[in-house]
Amino acid sequence: MFTGIVESVGEVLSLKEDKDSWVLRLSLPFSGSDGLGQGESLSVNGCCLTLREDADEEASFDLLEETMERTNLGEIEVGSSVNLERSLAANARLGGHFVSGHVDACGLIEIFEERGKNLYLQVGIPADYSRYLVDKGCIALDGCSLTVCDVNESSFAVWLIPHTIARTNLVDRQVGQKVNLEFDLLAKYVEKLSGPILS
Repeated sequence: MFTGIVESVGEVLSLKEDKDSWVLRLSLPFSGSDGLGQGESLSVNGCCLTLREDADEEASFDLLEETMERTNLGEIEVGSSVNLERSLAANARLGGHFVSGHVDACGLIEIFEERGKNLYLQVGIPADYSRYLVDKGCIALDGCSLTVCDVNESSFAVWLIPHTIARTNLVDRQVGQKVNLEFDLLAKYVEKLSGPILS
């Protein structure tokens, strides 16, 4: 479980096809006592990935076909930056919202521009996902917990504050690129539980 509060940005060292998976290797800003152990989870661009071995300054992960097809990790290149967040500690503050690290779909950046002193980012979404979005609600975009605005049937938008620009890879994004989307977990549970009652 994560919160969508990105801790730092890592760099892609390699992405190679292996016998049973694709192996993603990253450089990490965590070191020493902050290192991660084999089997631990790390959110990479919003995808919950499992470490293959103990990690310090570098780490590797297995990516399956589902991950390659459903997320933007299949399109990253050596040198690309990725958003990183370690899993939520039981005694930590929940600064964003509940994020599972299970990407629902990719969206396509339609508008990314300065408006006044802020950056406005509009993302096109696949059909039927707008039902999970409400104005001032939450979404995880490449692992970043953001507040939604300008919702319609085919897109939504977010405003990016200076802190988000400084601490994530979103500043490097461009129109036409894919971003990983995880819609509000609570909204999906409400839909599942209320469906039989309302139908």
